[in-house]
Amino acid sequence: MHAKLQILKKERNALILAHNYQLNEVQDVADYVGDSYYLSKVAAERACDVIVFCGVRFMAETAAILSPEREVLLPEPTADCPLADMISASDVRALKSRHPGAPVVCYINSTAAVKAESDICCTSANAVRIVAALPEKKVIFVPDENLGQYVARQLPDKEIVLWPGHCPVHAGVSQDDVRIMREKYPAAEFMVHPECRPEVLDLADFVGSTADILRRAELSDAQTLVIGTEVGVLHSLKRDRAERAVFILQPGLVCPNMKKTRLQHVYDALQNERHRIQVAEPLRDPAKRAISRMLAMAG
Repeated sequence: MHAKLQILKKERNALILAHNYQLNEVQDVADYVGDSYYLSKVAAERACDVIVFCGVRFMAETAAILSPEREVLLPEPTADCPLADMISASDVRALKSRHPGAPVVCYINSTAAVKAESDICCTSANAVRIVAALPEKKVIFVPDENLGQYVARQLPDKEIVLWPGHCPVHAGVSQDDVRIMREKYPAAEFMVHPECRPEVLDLADFVGSTADILRRAELSDAQTLVIGTEVGVLHSLKRDRAERAVFILQPGLVCPNMKKTRLQHVYDALQNERHRIQVAEPLRDPAKRAISRMLAMAG
């Protein structure tokens, strides 16, 4: 299947992108592997006719927003993001009406409709920088409450209005999970994602986005790492430094939607031009403005 995909990819002038949380076999066949923000930038910058986005729906939508002239395919059409689905465009409008004048900062893990109602997007890597750069003292932050609380703790002079959304995978990690692993691996460096709950972040050695965790792991001198984000990141960590022990913080750190995509789905989507993701112009234009403003402010 891997060989067949390489041939088909050349025939279609296609680019295969895979998120860090995808199955190992899907990561191995991809041209680029990374977080959603990095992959969307790759999709916008690389010359190709077709983008096969192995991730969840909001990621493919973001690529379609930035590259409307390309054919963007989502190999598994039922791969949705529970966090992104926890808020709607009407919810954002209601927040804006209750807090007039407050800009809306929208986590990139959101639908195109929610992005279109927002003033600027952010990622888990640049959320603090984005909110800090806004001149307004009051800011609406959607949809991830834990990431918003992390931002608020870094910026005590800002009033952050939060929405009660969360990633079910990251939010499922508890303080007890950290304590148990600390007892087993006292010399390990603990790295967690800011989508985890605040009390979990307090017990970590390092807090950062998926990309930040991977960079930190590359530089770390620790011989044992405990990772508090989706288990898919272990594939590259173990491949790049096989001599080092790497453990997942909690066995529940598995995103079922990210694991839906199989190699056969990737092949079928590309072979049959199936499951194209398009964003209508009335949504695409304002959503692109929110993303572009992020790029201009934080890069």
